[in-house]
Amino acid sequence: MLTQDLKEKVLKAQRNEFTEHIIYKKLASVVKDQAQSAILERISGEELRHYEFFKTITNQDCLPDRLKISIYVFVSRVFGLNFGLKLMENGEDLAQGAYDKLEEISPQIDSIIKDEEKHESELIDLINEERLKYVSSIVLGLNDALVELTGALAGFTLALQNTKLIAIIGLITGIAASMSMAASEYLSTKHEETDKTPLKACIYTGITYVGTVLFLILPYLFFKNIFVCLSITVTNALLLILIFTFYTSVAKGLSFKKRFLEMAGISLGIAVINFFIGFAIRKIFGVEV
Repeated sequence: MLTQDLKEKVLKAQRNEFTEHIIYKKLASVVKDQAQSAILERISGEELRHYEFFKTITNQDCLPDRLKISIYVFVSRVFGLNFGLKLMENGEDLAQGAYDKLEEISPQIDSIIKDEEKHESELIDLINEERLKYVSSIVLGLNDALVELTGALAGFTLALQNTKLIAIIGLITGIAASMSMAASEYLSTKHEETDKTPLKACIYTGITYVGTVLFLILPYLFFKNIFVCLSITVTNALLLILIFTFYTSVAKGLSFKKRFLEMAGISLGIAVINFFIGFAIRKIFGVEV
């Protein structure tokens, strides 16, 4: 007997299958790699069969979630197919418990569960995007820029107390450090047994470093109050950590909370230490700017 509560869950699953059928189909049409496109087409067809199966139970048609389709297609095209698909797989609407209850009505649900598990494993092996191959180089540039420059700006803030001067010194320090870090990544990658190209690895590291530097010193170019600038810079640093940690956690299946707290703790800890070092230097040497 299909209760009203269970019917609503089945309808939700039915709509979700139809929505994902359209998402996979749209992505298959824009993916350049033929092998990836073929897998996406096949999964799209399976999702449509799941929809038709659920329809035999509910005896109702469902409209797809157009907003969800737009969001996931957009995210997949902008942030990468791997990120978009894994984000979608993490947001499955029908819980395992609902499948278990549905098995009492139709044994065919077991094949759908196996299909869903197969989709997940296939999608994990599906993507070999360049941005993920070089994610370690991006992490290197981001981590070093956040740790070094957030700490340096905190120290400069108390030692110099002049926003324009802090911005100039921060920019010079950041650009010099980015070139040094990019060169180190080039030499490191060159001597590693990896399929990464040394030049691309150093470019990813350097560009990430410079971009992070510009984002962190931005407040010092627009505001006069040093403490307002430092507060915004720290907020910007946490925002960068939040966004990038979320991206890598989803794309590579890592723990978001652990990575975020670790990265935020290191960056903020060094910033606090350098803040007091800057204060001590100003007092000891009597710096007046």
